[in-house]
Amino acid sequence: MSALIRSQRKAAQEPQDRQAARGQQYLTFAVTAEVFGVAIVSIKEIIEYRATTEVPMMPEFMRGIINLRGRVVPVIDLAVRFGRPRGEVTRRSCIVIIEAGQGNEQRDLGVLVDAVSAVAEIPDAYIEPPPFFGAKLRSDFITGMGKIDEKFVILLDVSKVLSIGELSTLGEIAQERAGAESPVAEGARS
Repeated sequence: MSALIRSQRKAAQEPQDRQAARGQQYLTFAVTAEVFGVAIVSIKEIIEYRATTEVPMMPEFMRGIINLRGRVVPVIDLAVRFGRPRGEVTRRSCIVIIEAGQGNEQRDLGVLVDAVSAVAEIPDAYIEPPPFFGAKLRSDFITGMGKIDEKFVILLDVSKVLSIGELSTLGEIAQERAGAESPVAEGARS
């Protein structure tokens, strides 16, 4: 087991051009009956779903927070983040802990998925560019379409899907909307 972890760490430290030449490993998972993939180097761990603590006035896609070994980790409902209705939590639902961020600001974020499928190595020759039209989610969220056994996996750009700057901006907008719709704000207008 430790040899596998060492080889994955070594692969993560290789120059990106060498990694690209031989492909990458992706964790594949289902969200609303579609299969997505995230580069394994972004994944910290996968945990069983556990109830989240809701935080008032957060955007709808923020499921809440969990206590992960003494750390507060926000959990994002990926279905809602993609503009779909909130799904039901089942016994196969998982929280994937992903290290996300931009520049020097790295944070752990939990992502609620319907089910984890597998870890798959997808050679670069089997990755097509994102579609220009017809995708059911923002094209900047997609790094490519990976082909596995005649099926496509939507490969996600974690830095865009879980952009800390965009998530906090969306949180501020949700708070402003909630403040504008509150009875106190209504009374202030009268």
